[in-house]
Amino acid sequence: MAARNKRNRHRRRRGRFGFLYKLLSFLLIFAAILAGCVAFFRVNQVTVTGNSRYTAEEIVAASGVNTGDNLFLVNKPQTAQSIIRRLPYVEKVAPVRVLPDTLELRVTETSAVAAVQAEGNWWLMNAGGKLLDQGDASLKADFPQVLGLHPVTPSVGVRLTVPLEEQTKRDSLRSLLTALSERGMTGNVTGFIDLTSNNAIYFGYGGDLTVAMPLTGNFNEQAFRLQRVMESFQQRGEVVAGTLDLTYEGKQARLLTSRWMPEDGWDAPAQQDQEGGSQDGQPQQSDAPEPGADAPEPSVVPEPPSIQD
Repeated sequence: MAARNKRNRHRRRRGRFGFLYKLLSFLLIFAAILAGCVAFFRVNQVTVTGNSRYTAEEIVAASGVNTGDNLFLVNKPQTAQSIIRRLPYVEKVAPVRVLPDTLELRVTETSAVAAVQAEGNWWLMNAGGKLLDQGDASLKADFPQVLGLHPVTPSVGVRLTVPLEEQTKRDSLRSLLTALSERGMTGNVTGFIDLTSNNAIYFGYGGDLTVAMPLTGNFNEQAFRLQRVMESFQQRGEVVAGTLDLTYEGKQARLLTSRWMPEDGWDAPAQQDQEGGSQDGQPQQSDAPEPGADAPEPSVVPEPPSIQD
Protein backbone atom coordinates (compact mmCIF):
# COMPACT_ATOMS: atom_id res chain seq x y z
CA MET A 1 0.00 0.00 0.00
CA ALA A 2 2.82 2.37 0.94
CA ALA A 3 4.64 1.52 -2.29
CA ARG A 4 1.54 2.30 -4.35
CA ASN A 5 1.09 5.71 -2.70
CA LYS A 6 4.74 6.51 -3.35
CA ARG A 7 4.34 5.70 -7.06
CA ASN A 8 1.23 7.92 -7.30
CA ARG A 9 3.05 10.87 -5.72
CA HIS A 10 5.92 10.40 -8.17
CA ARG A 11 3.50 10.46 -11.14
CA ARG A 12 1.86 13.68 -9.92
CA ARG A 13 5.21 15.43 -9.49
CA ARG A 14 6.30 14.27 -12.93
CA GLY A 15 3.04 15.56 -14.45
CA ARG A 16 3.51 19.00 -12.90
CA PHE A 17 7.12 19.21 -14.09
CA GLY A 18 6.05 18.06 -17.55
CA PHE A 19 3.61 20.97 -17.88
CA LEU A 20 6.20 23.46 -16.68
CA TYR A 21 8.73 22.01 -19.12
CA LYS A 22 6.32 22.42 -22.05
CA LEU A 23 5.45 25.98 -21.03
CA LEU A 24 9.12 26.92 -20.68
CA SER A 25 9.92 25.37 -24.07
CA PHE A 26 7.12 27.33 -25.73
CA LEU A 27 8.31 30.60 -24.18
CA LEU A 28 11.90 29.95 -25.26
CA ILE A 29 10.83 29.19 -28.84
CA PHE A 30 8.59 32.29 -28.96
CA ALA A 31 11.42 34.46 -27.60
CA ALA A 32 13.79 33.06 -30.21
CA ILE A 33 11.34 33.83 -33.03
CA LEU A 34 10.71 37.34 -31.68
CA ALA A 35 14.45 37.98 -31.36
CA GLY A 36 14.91 36.80 -34.94
CA CYS A 37 12.22 39.15 -36.18
CA VAL A 38 13.74 42.08 -34.29
CA ALA A 39 17.25 41.26 -35.47
CA PHE A 40 16.62 40.40 -39.11
CA PHE A 41 13.37 42.02 -40.37
CA ARG A 42 14.51 45.61 -40.73
CA VAL A 43 12.94 48.23 -43.02
CA ASN A 44 15.21 48.49 -46.02
CA GLN A 45 12.83 50.44 -48.27
CA VAL A 46 9.47 52.23 -48.06
CA THR A 47 7.38 52.29 -51.25
CA VAL A 48 4.34 54.43 -52.02
CA THR A 49 1.41 53.67 -54.35
CA GLY A 50 -1.71 55.65 -55.27
CA ASN A 51 -0.14 59.09 -54.88
CA SER A 52 -0.34 61.91 -57.42
CA ARG A 53 -0.48 65.22 -55.54
CA TYR A 54 2.38 64.43 -53.17
CA THR A 55 5.69 62.84 -54.05
CA ALA A 56 6.73 59.51 -52.56
CA GLU A 57 9.47 61.32 -50.64
CA GLU A 58 6.94 63.69 -49.02
CA ILE A 59 4.71 60.81 -47.96
CA VAL A 60 7.58 58.73 -46.57
CA ALA A 61 8.86 61.74 -44.61
CA ALA A 62 5.38 62.34 -43.17
CA SER A 63 5.07 58.68 -42.13
CA GLY A 64 7.87 58.90 -39.58
CA VAL A 65 9.22 55.50 -40.67
CA ASN A 66 12.99 55.33 -41.18
CA THR A 67 15.29 52.84 -42.85
CA GLY A 68 16.52 50.40 -40.23
CA ASP A 69 13.30 50.45 -38.17
CA ASN A 70 12.00 47.03 -37.27
CA LEU A 71 9.35 46.02 -39.80
CA PHE A 72 7.17 44.26 -37.24
CA LEU A 73 7.34 47.06 -34.71
CA VAL A 74 6.01 49.72 -37.11
CA ASN A 75 2.71 50.96 -35.68
CA LYS A 76 0.48 50.93 -38.76
CA PRO A 77 -2.46 53.03 -37.43
CA GLN A 78 -0.05 55.62 -36.03
CA THR A 79 1.85 55.74 -39.32
CA ALA A 80 -1.36 56.28 -41.30
CA GLN A 81 -2.60 59.04 -38.98
CA SER A 82 0.76 60.80 -39.13
CA ILE A 83 0.54 61.02 -42.92
CA ILE A 84 -3.11 62.12 -42.95
CA ARG A 85 -2.45 64.79 -40.32
CA ARG A 86 0.54 66.28 -42.14
CA LEU A 87 -0.73 65.96 -45.73
CA PRO A 88 -4.38 67.11 -45.90
CA TYR A 89 -5.03 65.87 -49.44
CA VAL A 90 -4.40 62.30 -48.27
CA GLU A 91 -7.70 60.69 -47.28
CA LYS A 92 -6.65 57.13 -46.41
CA VAL A 93 -3.39 55.20 -45.93
CA ALA A 94 -2.97 51.44 -45.68
CA PRO A 95 0.56 50.44 -44.54
CA VAL A 96 1.40 46.89 -45.68
CA ARG A 97 4.42 44.80 -44.62
CA VAL A 98 6.11 43.08 -47.54
CA LEU A 99 8.63 40.54 -46.26
CA PRO A 100 11.45 40.52 -45.78
CA ASP A 101 12.31 44.23 -45.66
CA THR A 102 9.71 46.49 -47.34
CA LEU A 103 6.90 48.68 -46.01
CA GLU A 104 4.37 49.65 -48.68
CA LEU A 105 2.17 52.71 -48.13
CA ARG A 106 -1.04 52.45 -50.16
CA VAL A 107 -2.41 55.98 -50.39
CA THR A 108 -5.86 57.24 -51.35
CA GLU A 109 -5.90 60.95 -52.09
CA THR A 110 -8.87 63.31 -52.09
CA SER A 111 -9.69 66.48 -54.01
CA ALA A 112 -11.44 69.78 -53.38
CA VAL A 113 -15.03 70.19 -54.61
CA ALA A 114 -16.16 73.45 -52.96
CA ALA A 115 -14.94 76.61 -51.24
CA VAL A 116 -16.20 78.32 -48.09
CA GLN A 117 -15.27 81.71 -46.63
CA ALA A 118 -14.35 82.23 -42.98
CA GLU A 119 -12.23 84.63 -40.95
CA GLY A 120 -11.36 86.66 -44.05
CA ASN A 121 -9.89 83.66 -45.87
CA TRP A 122 -11.10 81.04 -48.32
CA TRP A 123 -10.97 77.35 -47.51
CA LEU A 124 -11.22 74.45 -49.93
CA MET A 125 -13.10 71.36 -48.79
CA ASN A 126 -13.63 67.85 -50.10
CA ALA A 127 -16.95 66.01 -50.37
CA GLY A 128 -16.68 64.78 -46.79
CA GLY A 129 -16.25 68.28 -45.38
CA LYS A 130 -12.49 68.04 -44.73
CA LEU A 131 -10.72 71.38 -45.13
CA LEU A 132 -7.82 70.93 -47.54
CA ASP A 133 -6.32 74.35 -48.20
CA GLN A 134 -6.45 78.00 -47.14
CA GLY A 135 -5.79 81.14 -49.15
CA ASP A 136 -7.10 84.34 -50.69
CA ALA A 137 -9.95 84.81 -53.15
CA SER A 138 -7.91 83.35 -56.01
CA LEU A 139 -8.14 79.96 -54.29
CA LYS A 140 -11.88 79.67 -54.97
CA ALA A 141 -11.72 80.51 -58.67
CA ASP A 142 -12.52 76.99 -59.88
CA PHE A 143 -14.91 75.88 -57.15
CA PRO A 144 -18.53 76.60 -56.17
CA GLN A 145 -18.92 78.81 -53.12
CA VAL A 146 -20.82 77.45 -50.11
CA LEU A 147 -23.35 80.00 -48.82
CA GLY A 148 -25.37 79.88 -45.62
CA LEU A 149 -22.73 78.29 -43.36
CA HIS A 150 -20.45 80.07 -40.90
CA PRO A 151 -17.37 77.95 -40.12
CA VAL A 152 -16.09 77.92 -36.53
CA THR A 153 -12.30 77.91 -35.96
CA PRO A 154 -11.49 76.38 -39.36
CA SER A 155 -8.18 74.55 -39.71
CA VAL A 156 -6.55 72.72 -42.60
CA GLY A 157 -6.78 68.95 -42.22
CA VAL A 158 -9.90 68.85 -40.02
CA ARG A 159 -13.62 68.58 -40.78
CA LEU A 160 -15.72 71.69 -41.22
CA THR A 161 -17.35 72.76 -37.96
CA VAL A 162 -20.30 75.17 -37.75
CA PRO A 163 -22.61 76.53 -35.05
CA LEU A 164 -25.12 74.09 -33.59
CA GLU A 165 -28.05 75.59 -35.51
CA GLU A 166 -26.25 75.01 -38.83
CA GLN A 167 -25.15 71.41 -38.26
CA THR A 168 -28.12 69.91 -40.12
CA LYS A 169 -27.28 72.03 -43.15
CA ARG A 170 -23.59 71.08 -42.88
CA ASP A 171 -24.48 67.38 -42.74
CA SER A 172 -26.82 67.76 -45.72
CA LEU A 173 -24.05 69.47 -47.67
CA ARG A 174 -21.68 66.59 -46.97
CA SER A 175 -24.32 64.03 -47.95
CA LEU A 176 -25.10 65.87 -51.19
CA LEU A 177 -21.46 66.25 -52.21
CA THR A 178 -20.69 62.63 -51.34
CA ALA A 179 -23.63 61.38 -53.41
CA LEU A 180 -22.61 63.53 -56.37
CA SER A 181 -18.97 62.48 -56.00
CA GLU A 182 -19.85 58.79 -56.09
CA ARG A 183 -21.54 59.40 -59.47
CA GLY A 184 -18.72 61.57 -60.81
CA MET A 185 -20.95 64.65 -60.89
CA THR A 186 -19.19 67.13 -58.59
CA GLY A 187 -17.28 68.62 -61.52
CA ASN A 188 -20.60 69.87 -62.92
CA VAL A 189 -21.46 71.84 -59.75
CA THR A 190 -20.64 75.47 -60.50
CA GLY A 191 -20.87 78.93 -58.99
CA PHE A 192 -22.63 78.34 -55.68
CA ILE A 193 -24.15 75.89 -53.22
CA ASP A 194 -26.73 77.90 -51.30
CA LEU A 195 -27.90 76.61 -47.91
CA THR A 196 -29.60 79.82 -46.82
CA SER A 197 -33.09 78.35 -47.08
CA ASN A 198 -34.42 76.19 -44.25
CA ASN A 199 -35.98 73.61 -46.56
CA ALA A 200 -33.95 73.40 -49.76
CA ILE A 201 -30.45 73.40 -51.24
CA TYR A 202 -29.82 75.39 -54.41
CA PHE A 203 -26.68 74.86 -56.48
CA GLY A 204 -25.42 75.80 -59.90
CA TYR A 205 -25.08 72.94 -62.36
CA GLY A 206 -23.34 73.41 -65.66
CA GLY A 207 -23.45 76.81 -67.28
CA ASP A 208 -27.09 77.91 -67.14
CA LEU A 209 -28.93 75.70 -64.66
CA THR A 210 -29.80 75.95 -60.97
CA VAL A 211 -30.87 72.74 -59.21
CA ALA A 212 -33.12 72.77 -56.15
CA MET A 213 -33.19 69.73 -53.84
CA PRO A 214 -34.83 69.14 -50.43
CA LEU A 215 -32.58 70.05 -47.52
CA THR A 216 -32.93 66.59 -46.01
CA GLY A 217 -33.63 63.15 -47.40
CA ASN A 218 -31.97 60.48 -49.50
CA PHE A 219 -29.29 62.32 -51.46
CA ASN A 220 -28.21 59.16 -53.27
CA GLU A 221 -31.68 59.00 -54.76
CA GLN A 222 -31.70 62.73 -55.50
CA ALA A 223 -28.34 62.49 -57.29
CA PHE A 224 -29.68 59.59 -59.34
CA ARG A 225 -32.76 61.61 -60.30
CA LEU A 226 -30.62 64.55 -61.37
CA GLN A 227 -28.35 62.30 -63.41
CA ARG A 228 -31.22 60.64 -65.24
CA VAL A 229 -33.00 63.92 -65.93
CA MET A 230 -29.83 65.38 -67.45
CA GLU A 231 -29.29 62.23 -69.51
CA SER A 232 -32.86 62.52 -70.80
CA PHE A 233 -32.30 66.10 -71.97
CA GLN A 234 -29.03 65.13 -73.63
CA GLN A 235 -30.66 62.23 -75.47
CA ARG A 236 -33.28 64.65 -76.80
CA GLY A 237 -30.59 67.14 -77.81
CA GLU A 238 -32.09 69.90 -75.68
CA VAL A 239 -30.22 72.65 -73.85
CA VAL A 240 -30.99 72.67 -70.15
CA ALA A 241 -31.39 76.13 -68.66
CA GLY A 242 -33.44 77.64 -65.86
CA THR A 243 -34.24 76.06 -62.48
CA LEU A 244 -34.60 72.30 -62.16
CA ASP A 245 -36.84 71.75 -59.16
CA LEU A 246 -36.56 68.34 -57.49
CA THR A 247 -38.33 69.32 -54.28
CA TYR A 248 -41.84 68.27 -55.29
CA GLU A 249 -43.43 65.27 -53.63
CA GLY A 250 -44.09 62.21 -55.72
CA LYS A 251 -40.58 62.22 -57.17
CA GLN A 252 -41.47 64.79 -59.80
CA ALA A 253 -38.86 66.75 -61.72
CA ARG A 254 -39.84 70.18 -63.07
CA LEU A 255 -37.80 72.58 -65.16
CA LEU A 256 -38.67 76.25 -64.60
CA THR A 257 -37.86 78.75 -67.34
CA SER A 258 -36.36 81.32 -64.95
CA ARG A 259 -33.04 80.59 -63.31
CA TRP A 260 -32.82 81.27 -59.58
CA MET A 261 -29.56 82.85 -58.40
CA PRO A 262 -28.42 83.72 -54.85
CA GLU A 263 -28.62 87.45 -55.55
CA ASP A 264 -32.33 87.03 -56.33
CA GLY A 265 -33.10 86.32 -52.67
CA TRP A 266 -36.23 84.28 -52.08
CA ASP A 267 -38.52 85.86 -54.62
CA ALA A 268 -39.95 83.18 -56.90
CA PRO A 269 -38.79 83.24 -60.53
CA ALA A 270 -41.15 85.12 -62.80
CA GLN A 271 -43.60 82.95 -64.65
CA GLN A 272 -42.67 82.61 -68.27
CA ASP A 273 -43.76 80.51 -71.19
CA GLN A 274 -41.12 78.59 -73.04
CA GLU A 275 -41.29 76.48 -76.12
CA GLY A 276 -41.95 72.96 -74.94
CA GLY A 277 -44.31 74.01 -72.13
CA SER A 278 -47.97 73.11 -72.00
CA GLN A 279 -50.26 74.90 -74.43
CA ASP A 280 -52.91 75.68 -71.81
CA GLY A 281 -50.51 77.18 -69.30
CA GLN A 282 -50.90 74.31 -66.85
CA PRO A 283 -47.66 72.88 -65.47
CA GLN A 284 -46.49 69.61 -66.90
CA GLN A 285 -44.69 67.12 -64.72
CA SER A 286 -43.07 63.71 -64.87
CA ASP A 287 -42.16 61.17 -62.27
CA ALA A 288 -38.47 60.73 -61.51
CA PRO A 289 -37.25 57.14 -62.08
CA GLU A 290 -36.55 54.46 -59.57
CA PRO A 291 -33.00 53.05 -59.77
CA GLY A 292 -32.79 50.90 -62.89
CA ALA A 293 -35.88 52.42 -64.45
CA ASP A 294 -36.05 54.22 -67.77
CA ALA A 295 -35.12 57.91 -67.72
CA PRO A 296 -38.02 60.32 -67.04
CA GLU A 297 -39.37 62.79 -69.54
CA PRO A 298 -38.79 66.06 -67.63
CA SER A 299 -40.91 68.93 -68.79
CA VAL A 300 -40.51 72.67 -69.10
CA VAL A 301 -43.11 74.38 -66.93
CA PRO A 302 -43.99 78.05 -66.47
CA GLU A 303 -44.55 77.71 -62.72
CA PRO A 304 -42.45 79.10 -59.84
CA PRO A 305 -40.98 76.64 -57.34
CA SER A 306 -42.83 76.05 -54.08
CA ILE A 307 -39.66 76.00 -52.00
CA GLN A 308 -39.60 79.36 -50.34
CA ASP A 309 -39.15 79.78 -46.58
